Amino acid sequence: MGKILYDADADPALIKGRKVAVIGYGSQGHAHALNLSESGVDVVVGLRPSSSSAAKAGEAGLKVMSPAEATEWADVVMMLVPDQHMGDLYRDEIAPHLEPNDALMFAHGFNIHYGAVVPPEDIDVLMVAPKGPGHLVRRTYTEGSGVPCLLAVHQDTTGTAHNLGLSYAAALGGARAGVLETTFKEETETDLFGEQVILCGGVSALIKNAYETLVEAGYQPESAYFETLHELKLIVDLLYEGGLSWMRYSVSDTAEYGDYTRGGRIVTEETKVEMKKVLTEIQSGAFANEWLAQAREGAPFLLEQRQANRNHPIEKVGRELRALMPFLTPKEAP
Repeated sequence: MGKILYDADADPALIKGRKVAVIGYGSQGHAHALNLSESGVDVVVGLRPSSSSAAKAGEAGLKVMSPAEATEWADVVMMLVPDQHMGDLYRDEIAPHLEPNDALMFAHGFNIHYGAVVPPEDIDVLMVAPKGPGHLVRRTYTEGSGVPCLLAVHQDTTGTAHNLGLSYAAALGGARAGVLETTFKEETETDLFGEQVILCGGVSALIKNAYETLVEAGYQPESAYFETLHELKLIVDLLYEGGLSWMRYSVSDTAEYGDYTRGGRIVTEETKVEMKKVLTEIQSGAFANEWLAQAREGAPFLLEQRQANRNHPIEKVGRELRALMPFLTPKEAP
């Protein structure tokens, strides 16, 4: 098991003695900027003048500059913009303003690992990656806890990169929950694999296919929705709290028996072969090259699939059913 570090291992003065530019103010950006500021760190937010987030950051009491101005002002730069836009932004507005012994930081290793960003050799390059969405990073901080973080050092010019990253994680709230040491390679490849095979790709494909199977067999769409999507949260919560064993302990014996006897017929050895192919594409850089090429063309396949999937029948019946549930506030993707 990798080493896990906590607040007691961190020196909060390190990050408080630096000037931090948070580039971007989306899900992660707003959480990082606000948490750091409330931890006593000198922070500015780097946004292009046309950004719709500039007003939000200003209203939150944060100082806003252009990415170039923020980088010139700061000696720690945290890059929190989408992977597909980071390379161009770095080249045009960040790189010209980095000084020796500055620290360039990331919350995901994609651009460093695949070479879309190639920093100069005279700066520190490191990663602090919260293992949760930005709204959770922010909420847990305000509640006095935090989200676990990953810490990795790609380039240690000053000899202090690791300690600086741990100090940053502590100011973010992550060292309250634990900071796991890793590498850019491990974080990037496991993160992409998890997204594609389980968390997004795998789960979405299972849900849609299970829903279609029930509806095509004549069952009500509403019943199919509850069984294949709605109740998934109950199972995931059990997994989150105590792993597979706790989930199996908590469900009925019938469900547990069905798990053992039928699960392997759905996710087969052929499925695992495909998983290994997906991992190979991630490790070789084939996926990264494919995605960045798509992004340069305006991401036509992504936009096409986004629209098609929003029109899937499970989405229509889901919207109707969620509107009838007083215990939740329905969300709609813009």
